[in-house]
Amino acid sequence: MVTIRDVAKRAGVAVSTVSKVINNYPSVSEDTIARVNEAIEELHFIPNSVAASLSSKQSGRVAVLTDPDGQTLASSEIMMQYIMGAVKAGNEARLDIVPLFFSMFAGMNVEEIEHRLEAQNIRSIIVCGLDRDMKALTELIEREKFKSVVVDMPMESENTSNIGVDHAQAQKDILRKTITENTGPSDSVLYISGRTNSFVTEERIRGAMELSEELGFELTVMNGAFSEKTAREITFKYGRDKDIIACGSDLMAIGAMKALTDMNVFHPVCGFDGITLMGYAGKNMTTVRQDFGFIGEEALRECMRLMGGEKGRSIRVPYDLVQVRYEDVLN
Repeated sequence: MVTIRDVAKRAGVAVSTVSKVINNYPSVSEDTIARVNEAIEELHFIPNSVAASLSSKQSGRVAVLTDPDGQTLASSEIMMQYIMGAVKAGNEARLDIVPLFFSMFAGMNVEEIEHRLEAQNIRSIIVCGLDRDMKALTELIEREKFKSVVVDMPMESENTSNIGVDHAQAQKDILRKTITENTGPSDSVLYISGRTNSFVTEERIRGAMELSEELGFELTVMNGAFSEKTAREITFKYGRDKDIIACGSDLMAIGAMKALTDMNVFHPVCGFDGITLMGYAGKNMTTVRQDFGFIGEEALRECMRLMGGEKGRSIRVPYDLVQVRYEDVLN
């Protein structure tokens, strides 16, 4: 029988270090975590506490998988709210929540990811911010070994639920509001979209296109990649001749508004998400406000429902159309 001492010897670390990795202590370096997990996988080691929990069919732990690496401060804020919401609901249910990052699984195949999650007694996962090119994590969900709740991703099965706002409808609503509340011409709209591999980008573009067909305005779609800088550059190049600028994120809306200000041009600008940073843009821009903490809470409750034997489903949560002002973000 493989013991924790065997793992420590294989990884070249102390037994206490192996214990810290297994229990997800934050003070362990990424290199050490990788060596310990490699040893765990090679030896097929399962901690006694995990084995006991699995054999007694206890509920296990829920992992919240997010991707803060390489993200902007704004998107990191969103990811943190997801985690905090899940932790809040987990505390109420006395369920252990484990935050994990996509980078922890870099280079791993599906079997390796599964083993790493099992070694931490993970029974259910909440996945936030998954893009189309993240093949291994997508396959992990599709295998249905873990009860899964995906945020803003169109996956639904026996053991998988999805949760989020109706992005296409929300985009239509905020763009319609921006058009109808501003006098003057509105027959030319510049739409600055997010990353092309993002599921929400597709839905938000679809909403803008549907409204364009409905109202008959000219729609120009440019890829802003969720970047404030890129949105700023696009606005400098194309924004002067457009009547309204709609952005697939608040960060891009800030970039667009700053560019218009520098050009001494006024056009209405709308964003999407309702992040705190929007209040510091210097203008009262309209946006779609999502309650990311609430989504995290509901995702955790949905995990519990799935672990209770219920089938997966699609859940749409409410959103608000708001103007985010500086006064709104003051403590």
